[in-house]
Amino acid sequence: MCRNNKRYYSFNKFLRDWFGFRVEKISIDAGFTCPNRDGKTGYGGCIYCYNPGFVSPLSDSRKTVRQQIELGKSRQRKKKFKGKYLAYFQAFSNTYAPVDTLKRLYDDALADEEVVGISIGTRPDCVSEEVISLLEDYAKKYMVWLEYGLQSIHQKTLKFLNRGHDYGQFEYAVKLAQNRGIFICAHIILGLPGEGEDEIHETVKKIGDLKIDGIKIHHLQVVKGTVLEEKYRKQEIKIFSPDEYIELVCNLIEILPPRIVIHRLIGDIRPDLLIAPRWDLSKTQILEKINQELKQRNTCQGYFADYERRDSGSDLR
Repeated sequence: MCRNNKRYYSFNKFLRDWFGFRVEKISIDAGFTCPNRDGKTGYGGCIYCYNPGFVSPLSDSRKTVRQQIELGKSRQRKKKFKGKYLAYFQAFSNTYAPVDTLKRLYDDALADEEVVGISIGTRPDCVSEEVISLLEDYAKKYMVWLEYGLQSIHQKTLKFLNRGHDYGQFEYAVKLAQNRGIFICAHIILGLPGEGEDEIHETVKKIGDLKIDGIKIHHLQVVKGTVLEEKYRKQEIKIFSPDEYIELVCNLIEILPPRIVIHRLIGDIRPDLLIAPRWDLSKTQILEKINQELKQRNTCQGYFADYERRDSGSDLR
């Protein structure tokens, strides 16, 4: 049987299962940068990246961490929200600083009694034993999610994207953080140039094999002012239609182990910065159609990862 009426293990469901009450993320811009921009690894960043387009407009590096949390809480209170919060260090690489700096910033977030944990977005080449040990200490008392940007396991794709790291570094970063009480999430992008469904399936299967705890799935989006926009204008980039994307996502959900928490199934970009795709469906509508498609197929997360159940022909409806 499926876990819930969405037929996949959503992050909201995971949080409610874990805590017994609602938990919302508050996005934080703590003023980090990226080694793929400051020259340590490269310059210019990934070809798709203009960070303000991906970061919540509610976060603001000009404010302190505590100020951003209080602002996020005040907005949730206006919505009559009753629950707790995860502090989401989102902008750029949020482990890319000396450990004492990281500790000060994370401590500021966790000083709020309504914050029950932290979620940290970073790159796999921006962690070390010292950083992971710090997060392990927090994990003894709080929920800690470490979100690694991977995008693809394929080296040719990573090079094309100007990621500045390889798959081996990602695998090392995952193993470094495992068995320490830290939840690990991998970010991937669907529709990257040169990748068909076979390559995408390989990425998802590898994530499952590594026993990662969560996944964030994004669709390729062309953001204003990026190298990717130049390639899109030259018709070098193919963009999914909504129907193509929904079908592919459902195919991936079916092979994804059911224990993996799905944090996201579609990306968000500020509308004023989005070049393509300009779908005539909202994010909510896309998610509803994904659920409807899985229901029509009579499948759910992990359906084709569990061959015994598949062969038995058990009814999931």
